Amino acid sequence: MQLHKAILVDDEVYTRKGLIKLIDWEACGFQIMGEADNGEDALELIKSVSPALVITDIRMPVIDGLELIRLVTVNNIANPTFIIMSGYNDFKYAQQAMRYGVHEFVVKPIDEIEFTSILVKLNAKLGLEQAEQAKKERLIGSEMIKSLILGEASDATLTEWTHLLYLEAADHLYYLFAELNDNQSWQPDSVQISNALFKEIVQQELVRVTAANQPICLHEHHNRIGILLPSYMLDSSDGELERFLLIFRRKLETHVGERVFLYAGCPVHSLSEIRESYKAAKEATLYKYGHEDKRIVIYDQIKSEPINYIGLDSAEFTHFMEQMEELQLEAVKGTVDQWFHEFREKCYAPEAVKLNIHQSLMGIMKTIRSMDGDEQSISTLKPMLNWQDTNLSLGELKKLFMSFIEESMQSIALLRKEQTKGDIHKIKSYIEANYSKNISLKSIAALFYVNPVYLGQLFKKTHGTYFNEFLLQLRVSEAKKLLRQSSTMRIYEIAEKVGFSTADYFVTQFEKLEHMTPTEYRNKLM
Repeated sequence: MQLHKAILVDDEVYTRKGLIKLIDWEACGFQIMGEADNGEDALELIKSVSPALVITDIRMPVIDGLELIRLVTVNNIANPTFIIMSGYNDFKYAQQAMRYGVHEFVVKPIDEIEFTSILVKLNAKLGLEQAEQAKKERLIGSEMIKSLILGEASDATLTEWTHLLYLEAADHLYYLFAELNDNQSWQPDSVQISNALFKEIVQQELVRVTAANQPICLHEHHNRIGILLPSYMLDSSDGELERFLLIFRRKLETHVGERVFLYAGCPVHSLSEIRESYKAAKEATLYKYGHEDKRIVIYDQIKSEPINYIGLDSAEFTHFMEQMEELQLEAVKGTVDQWFHEFREKCYAPEAVKLNIHQSLMGIMKTIRSMDGDEQSISTLKPMLNWQDTNLSLGELKKLFMSFIEESMQSIALLRKEQTKGDIHKIKSYIEANYSKNISLKSIAALFYVNPVYLGQLFKKTHGTYFNEFLLQLRVSEAKKLLRQSSTMRIYEIAEKVGFSTADYFVTQFEKLEHMTPTEYRNKLM
């Protein structure tokens, strides 16, 4: 059995705790979801919990019980049933309370048997109301729209629904989509709103905007809320669809921010034709990015507009990948800015945007893999691969794409740095094996595809000496070995063998390090 939510409001804690212990709440069909010791806190609790029942004292600080009931009732907050408790058997309080539709007025101290009886009867009443409401909503809400879209409703059913919606021969109908965008979880500080809550907001604001007494018909599609809109619901907007949509969108955005897109299908003249308006509304969603500033797309206004399914030019893509691999962040930003400008100005279909983004994504992932990196370590990869499963505005998509690009560039830079660290040891081994040849920092840098300035800095940082000093020390060390091992080799032969271009330069450099000439070094050994 599903229990009804209830909260207790009383400024005396022993009264609240005593009542909780006194009553078998679950047996009565209720569950205590929270307590408050004043009307102000109770108001916030009602907003957050949406209880079916509020049991409140009359006299409390800040906001008393009657004012609490008035605020909840007037502002249509959660629509709970109220039971008032009071230590004062004052008929005047009861009269005031009953004006707001209070269910019961009970006098303290609470009688267990009497209060239990009240709760049991209330539980039965709420159960019947919920069952009736659920049945009604299934009939004229989501199930009705589903049947209409699928063309499954019989003529008799269509006639019945026409009466339920108060449709007349002169009325026509629209199918609308309300779409909540940028509701993703890829950013840690993003505020997510459930589909159920968004649907509630749509229903609530439709009632307010249209002052509707007739049923509101909604259907939850995969990522949008479908709305059946009779033309008489536009009366408050002078019958103008666009004006109505502007007002409706602004009302929705007071709850969720500027993240709502609305799409309107073509007008039709009966429920049996609503499928055509539904299809037109779906087609209107393809024009989303070309109308992002307004966030409203009306099929009859865009049906003759061109829509683009253009892919990236191969040369343009190659240039983008070069910018990525060269870590030219500002250049990449410029390229992405241009792409997204074209997506909007040339009205790219969402599928075309997806293909272009996906091509770039695959290119970046391929580069990272080729450097023995793991693209799965990039936190924005998953939301980037699945972005079209949610509704993203072009601005938010661009932000996500740039976050992925920047994170990928950091990964590429780190992989390159790690590769270069491995290469620096190979470079040292290469110098030790080829010191006798005509080698230089520039020639080695070219051989290992490294910037020579960066190579010089990295060599010094890794080995504690500059490249030229290391090479000179290596050559002189080898020359000393030859001077020790052979008394017949001439100085110019030794100079040539260890990589010096001339004997004079060899002698100068040898003396610079050893503070004696090669000949003096040899003579010292004899």
